[in-house]
Amino acid sequence: MMRGKKSMVTAVRRPDGQIVTRVQALPSLYTGWSRRAPFLRGIIVLIESLVLGMQSLTYSANVSLEEEEEELTGKSMWLVTAVGIALGVAVFFLLPLYITRLFHIQSSIWFNLVDGLIRLVIFIIYLKAVSSIKTIKRVFAYHGAEHKTVNAYESDVPLTVESVRQFSTAHVRCGTSFLFIVMVIAIIAFALVGKPAWWLMVFSRIVLIPVIASVSYEVTYFAGRHAKNPVVKILLAPGLWLQSFTTRQPDDSMLEVAITALKQVIAIDEGSNNFNISPIDAVTSANPNGQSCGSPD
Repeated sequence: MMRGKKSMVTAVRRPDGQIVTRVQALPSLYTGWSRRAPFLRGIIVLIESLVLGMQSLTYSANVSLEEEEEELTGKSMWLVTAVGIALGVAVFFLLPLYITRLFHIQSSIWFNLVDGLIRLVIFIIYLKAVSSIKTIKRVFAYHGAEHKTVNAYESDVPLTVESVRQFSTAHVRCGTSFLFIVMVIAIIAFALVGKPAWWLMVFSRIVLIPVIASVSYEVTYFAGRHAKNPVVKILLAPGLWLQSFTTRQPDDSMLEVAITALKQVIAIDEGSNNFNISPIDAVTSANPNGQSCGSPD
């Protein structure tokens, strides 16, 4: 999935080998002033990532199920997402708090530091466990293909499989790096809360999530714009290392899919008449060789 200034393009390879793409015009919430306003944009991006991500997953799953004449509904996918969010909050925010409480640490600073370290350890274990699942390995390989393609585009090289293949699967603006920054910012935020009553600590872990995400986005945004700074490189290193769990080396067929999506996004952003879109989704097809139909080479 590739997001442009005006649209989002999801490219999927059908079971018969053909690449199909789904082009969606982005609503004003994701392109207007709120998307550019400091701190507010972090919350908007969080909502955007969740909504657009679920739409892409639903579409790709339905394309894969075409031959079986099955279809996943948006309702069922959102139910799974809601359960996933609840489990995520429980595992990564409430469970570390409960474990830390067992140590009977009196100092609020040490309490929140231990709480944060336990959260980070759980996060790393989770990534390691998930990355060992066969189907998820394939998803992470497509994740690597996205990163390679974006890195190639930002390096101003031709978007071909041969040129894209040489680039790294890591990217400074990856969601994995963002989550690591969330873990760090959470330690600072909860340290400011201190060590109040148990129920208040639980409450703070939940209500402060949007605030933490907003601040973390600003840090990620700043780091992305100063990625060549030596100090920033050091700060980015842990997040880039974590991407070794969530990305894998893609094969050429996966690179073709990522390139197809990015080429269509570029064509739309540049005003190509071949990819005019309306608020209603437009579905187009692309050749399996990775060249978008009608787009310039």
